[in-house]
Amino acid sequence: MKDNRCLHEIALRKGTWVKFICGASNEDLTSITDLCAVYAAAGVNCIDLAADVAVINAAREGLNWAENKLGVKPWLMVSVSDGTDIHFRKAFFNPQICPKDCSRPCEKICPTNAINIKDGIVEDLCYGCGRCLPICPFQFITEKNHRLAIENFGDLISKTKPDAVEIHTAPGRIKAFENAIQSILESKVPLKRIAVSCGLEGHGISKDQLSQELWSRHQCLRRYSQKPIWQLDGRPMSSDIGVGTSRAAIKLLHNMRSIAPPGPLQLAGGTNQQTICHLDKKNEVAGIAFGGIARKLIQPFLIEAKIKNKKLIEWPEGWEQALKVAKELINPWLEKKFPQD
Repeated sequence: MKDNRCLHEIALRKGTWVKFICGASNEDLTSITDLCAVYAAAGVNCIDLAADVAVINAAREGLNWAENKLGVKPWLMVSVSDGTDIHFRKAFFNPQICPKDCSRPCEKICPTNAINIKDGIVEDLCYGCGRCLPICPFQFITEKNHRLAIENFGDLISKTKPDAVEIHTAPGRIKAFENAIQSILESKVPLKRIAVSCGLEGHGISKDQLSQELWSRHQCLRRYSQKPIWQLDGRPMSSDIGVGTSRAAIKLLHNMRSIAPPGPLQLAGGTNQQTICHLDKKNEVAGIAFGGIARKLIQPFLIEAKIKNKKLIEWPEGWEQALKVAKELINPWLEKKFPQD
């Protein structure tokens, strides 16, 4: 069996790194197992997961299946945040106060069918995209923080032993970031990389200010002898809206590539099948993360497997179709095939 973990470092250097963002508890545990198995089999280098022991255990089941069957083993990455972040929230409202004659635009706009008149928000299906918040005509929908406290990072890492950790950060939070690093390293778990995720959207800062924020994180990581991945979050949690979001991450890359700290630059936020079409050979990028679009493409197969009362990995016909779809999304990056080639 090949040493897959060395291959992942090589992919970062070659610019063929692909990460699958499984999402913040937005699927049932069986679906998490199947999603991780599919994208591991398709060849991703890393699986990014919510900081939840049950979610991580479900993911490991899928990763172990892929390793045993196919000899592939992506890094397992756990995502945390050093403060309030839209990636770590859930929507909430009381369905009993909704007027009976409401047209319920929230239900129509929800990408995961997490809203219904009986339950309000089904928490396990909500991944915090926030599209329902402004569309409620009565402003009944609010958001709840759904992130792990910094002081608990070390305990989670000790229990789950991931290969890498990602810290979502924001301007002005360098002290919280350093506290997060200290908590993580208390676990004594050796990490391949610590990814740092940040962008311009929603922060009201310039590219030069973002550069300063990233350089401060770089200095912190160096003090603790940790290697970074810089995740440039173009348009957070928007890749399933439409192909137009594909430009956001590329635009951020153009803004940051000459002023970012040393280390691999990875695209995220709005990334989809079209992102590579806006990338030319001069773009120095280590790779890409796919989230909402990757989950959306496999969702029909997960639903049908559930109807059959099977895991996707137990349904050969569905598995082969799902794997083909997953490969169509990530192969252009694994092979770095540009549209003009």
